[in-house]
Amino acid sequence: MAAETNSIKVEPDVANAYNSASQEDQQKIQLLIRLWLQEFATLPSLSLTEVMDLISDRAQSRGLTPEILDSILNEG
Repeated sequence: MAAETNSIKVEPDVANAYNSASQEDQQKIQLLIRLWLQEFATLPSLSLTEVMDLISDRAQSRGLTPEILDSILNEG
C-alpha cells in the first residue's frame, strides 16, 4: 500500500522541535504517529481516548515501561 502525506497543525515550538530533530528522530516520531493512527483507524467504534488507553494498556502488558520507551527513542 502506498503511503500518503497528511498535515497536522501544531504549536510553533512543537514544529520547531520536530524540524530541528535529526532525520533519525523524525523517522521515529513518524513511526509512533503512524502506529497510533493505525490503531485509531482500525477501531472506529472507540473514542480517541479509549484508543489511547488501549494502546497504553497493550504496551504495558507487553512490558513497555516509560524508561524503555525513552531508551528506544533515544537510541542512536
